[in-house]
Amino acid sequence: MSNMKISPNPAGDSYDFDLLPGLIGYNLRRAQTAVFQDFSKSLKDCNITPGQFGVLVVIQANSGLNQTRLGNALGIDRSTVVAVIDRLEKRGLVERAPAPTDRRSYALRLSDQGDALLRRARGLVEAHEKRIARDLSPTEQKQLNTLLSRLSG
Repeated sequence: MSNMKISPNPAGDSYDFDLLPGLIGYNLRRAQTAVFQDFSKSLKDCNITPGQFGVLVVIQANSGLNQTRLGNALGIDRSTVVAVIDRLEKRGLVERAPAPTDRRSYALRLSDQGDALLRRARGLVEAHEKRIARDLSPTEQKQLNTLLSRLSG
């Protein structure tokens, strides 16, 4: 592969990125950074991160699940789940109640405030998705999601 020249900045400076543009990880990281920045800007008024959005979506879709199952579903460790739920509970978005089948764990559900915020955020996320995928056809979007799912196992 020949060295690729890319002009990634407004000043128009050209850099030799050697093999980087051909690496999946490099392109994923650049894309993730662009997507994260747009997401953050899009949901600034909601004051939630992409991770918190995912947690709220999964809790809403699976009301009553416990923190361990939430972590398993999202692929995050227990201490991270506890910290995220603590923040969301402190904001009044998530409620913990003793799980009916295991008093040592908590059943999670969205509060009315959390439900309202998630409804608002969903619309903003849909607009964000359209914006970041604007240069991809519906078929390409589906293909990209399929390929990324295969990479993530």
